[in-house]
Amino acid sequence: MNNRKQGNEFESLAADFLRRSGMRVLQQNYYCKMGEIDIIAKDEEYLVFVEVKYRKNKRTGSAAEAVNFNKMRKISRCADVYMMQHRMSSDTSVRFDVVAIEEGHLSHYKNAFEYIPVC
Repeated sequence: MNNRKQGNEFESLAADFLRRSGMRVLQQNYYCKMGEIDIIAKDEEYLVFVEVKYRKNKRTGSAAEAVNFNKMRKISRCADVYMMQHRMSSDTSVRFDVVAIEEGHLSHYKNAFEYIPVC
């Protein structure tokens, strides 16, 4: 199985989990010239940008640890573009989550990282 197909399957698994948790999935695989956001959802008053990471095992580190500073910055930029395209107010409550899938276990880290402003 190729990596993109496998990634799509894990993203769908994560989206289903988020729906069962009461979140409303707005979009999967949002692309802009700055990068990609795996899942965009609503959780009560929060607009949630979700990164999904999969690791077969923890030999190379945990799935959650794979969301490094550069990835956080890229997701923050994409979130800016999404909000601008959808004419959302700058005072919209936003949250950045990570869904980590490893060794057959799914973990949802709410508010996994803070927005990284453009410097």
